[in-house]
Amino acid sequence: MDLYKELLIKVLAEQKIHIAVPDLHVNANEIVELQSFQMLQKIKAIINNDSLSDFARIEKIVRLFKQIGADDGNKQAF
Repeated sequence: MDLYKELLIKVLAEQKIHIAVPDLHVNANEIVELQSFQMLQKIKAIINNDSLSDFARIEKIVRLFKQIGADDGNKQAF
C-alpha cells in the first residue's frame, strides 16, 4: 500500500464521529498533508537528538512509520 493511503487510513481509523455536519467538506489531501508535516517534525526532532546513535535514530524513525501503519518494505517469502 502506498504511504498516502496508509496515512489516510490511519488518521481516519482513529477518528470518532459524534456529530454530522452536512456542509462540512473534509479534504483528504489536507488530512494527509497535516499528518505528513507532523511526521516530518518528529523525524527532525529525532535527527537533531545528539544523545542518540545513528542506529537509534533509524530505529526511532522506523517505529514512527510503524505507528501510522506504514509498510516497512519487508516482504516475507512464502
